[in-house]
Amino acid sequence: MSVITSLTRMWLTRSSRPFVFTNEYDQRLPFESCPSLGLYVHIPFCQHICGFCPYCKTVYSREACDRYIDALIREIHLTGTQANTKKTVTSLYFGGGTPALAAGRLAEIIQAIEEHFRITEGIGVELHPDNVTPSLLQTLKDAGVTRISIGIQSFQEKFQAVLGRSLIDRTALASSLSTVPFQTVSMDFIFALPGQTFEDLKLDIDTAFSSGANHIAVYPFIDFTFTSSPIPPMPKDEKRRLLDAVTAYCLENGCTRNSIWTFSKEETARYSSMTRDNFLGFGCSATTLLRDQFKINTFSTEEYCRRIDRGLLPTSLTLRFSLRQRMVYYLFWTAYSTQVSDRDFECFFGVPLKKAYGLELALAKLLGFVTEEDGIYRMTLKGAFYYHYYENFYTLAYIDKMWGIMRKEAFPERIEL
Repeated sequence: MSVITSLTRMWLTRSSRPFVFTNEYDQRLPFESCPSLGLYVHIPFCQHICGFCPYCKTVYSREACDRYIDALIREIHLTGTQANTKKTVTSLYFGGGTPALAAGRLAEIIQAIEEHFRITEGIGVELHPDNVTPSLLQTLKDAGVTRISIGIQSFQEKFQAVLGRSLIDRTALASSLSTVPFQTVSMDFIFALPGQTFEDLKLDIDTAFSSGANHIAVYPFIDFTFTSSPIPPMPKDEKRRLLDAVTAYCLENGCTRNSIWTFSKEETARYSSMTRDNFLGFGCSATTLLRDQFKINTFSTEEYCRRIDRGLLPTSLTLRFSLRQRMVYYLFWTAYSTQVSDRDFECFFGVPLKKAYGLELALAKLLGFVTEEDGIYRMTLKGAFYYHYYENFYTLAYIDKMWGIMRKEAFPERIEL
């Protein structure tokens, strides 16, 4: 896998230079001039640690959570006060972990953010199904939340058992969602589980929309080396049949495809913290992507709080981009939305997309991965699957390695990918 990703990186960056993350530190972040800036906040606490989940998380305690939130608010002010005026940003997303465990303080966090940033496209929060009660949903709505994403994974008992999750009360879920409505109600599912068929996924999708969702995300199961999940990977051809069948079913039933894995019933129903040209991340393990650099905060909640207590940003690693490396990052994450605009690329880099990657675009069209119309390159079904397939290689070769190290070391000296 690392051979495939390394060769792809060298080809697209026109260089043998790897992505080099070093323990470099900047107290100031040059975000003020960045267009299309998004915000992400990480709340790492969970009541129960799921074996399949690779994200940075720790077991919840009220004391630890309160200390962390205090530090988080100070980090927001440390960064936000660097701008001379309020910075307009597209959106704010809370992920985890289980952000609902800090629901009583989300309004406080949002207030701190709004002292420095003007949010134009809403606020989203990830939820565990157990969190979906009328009282908690109302708390979120009162705080200014407009979008929620519920990590269902599967409504079916056989797959909940595989994932180590408890069965979901669908009636209570639907009742709560109808009592407290949101602009976007997204439900997340995992596909490529052992024995899973299209009929299984179809049932989950139908149940989601009938329970109050207007947006769904169907993500592939990825077997990270540092998780404790015993689930074996599904063969490539079987995964492709599943993804193609899910896509066709959603489109045939009036959904719009918003990204590789997401579909919406309504035009305004959107939920994605990933497809942003630039973003600032707050909290442990949060990432920041700016025009010429990529930063990752420490994964250690304890070291995160200690760094903030000293009045320092909690950056663990920094990648300084070459121009070509930044282009690769831009294209990889923009392509997640299933399309790339020649005009937007040129606006961001000052170079036409065809001039930078004309050969690659011609090859992608020849292979049937994309179509082109008026300077917009759109993925075909075939292209979307192979993007997913390569993303799996990327995740295991790059993210798995980096997160595996950062889970053990709060501030690694250097990581080459």
